Amino acid sequence: MDFRLSFIEFAVEQRILRFGEFTTKAGRLSPYFFNAGLFDHGASLCRLCQFYVQAIKADGLAFDMLFGSAYKGIPLATGIALAFAGQGRDLPFAYNRKEAKDHGEGGLLVGAPLAGRVLIVDDVISAGTSVRESVDIIRAAGAEPAGVAVALDRMERGQDNRSAAQEIEANYGLPVIAVASLDHLLGFLQRHPEFAAHAAAVRAYRQHYGSSL
Repeated sequence: MDFRLSFIEFAVEQRILRFGEFTTKAGRLSPYFFNAGLFDHGASLCRLCQFYVQAIKADGLAFDMLFGSAYKGIPLATGIALAFAGQGRDLPFAYNRKEAKDHGEGGLLVGAPLAGRVLIVDDVISAGTSVRESVDIIRAAGAEPAGVAVALDRMERGQDNRSAAQEIEANYGLPVIAVASLDHLLGFLQRHPEFAAHAAAVRAYRQHYGSSL
């Protein structure tokens, strides 16, 4: 099975991906909900980060280090660095604080110095605010953002007919790597007849809110 479909199956098994009726931050009534914050055990986080590594390697993007956006990006950057290390690549990583620390090492950044091409990691892309903040932090340090890696691309319209990922690519010139997308979610649903009712709801939601580009 393709690793992207395996990821969707894993997320459903872990109840990270659920079906029903959920209100999104944009006020849309969604037939599914993905909450990466529920990867809250060592084994599940480890498996998630292995999926990230598969997606990043499959994309072939060149980068030198990882940056995790506070807060959900922090364990992701750590876990992905560990997963890469397990495969023989030792990557530096860093993350930011929401508020600057005025004692000890101080500052907004924790971890390795930002340098070279930096891959931003997060759970999902919504309005792009987190990405903009990360890009500003990386460039202010004299490094260059290389791209953004997320777990799930919902492929929904953002401010116009483009998806949030397409807006990031257009506004910042950064590629977005997703472990899986709404296409893979629908592929999973089609393979499992027991989810037939949910499949119809997800297709209808995509037709109404999905990117047209």
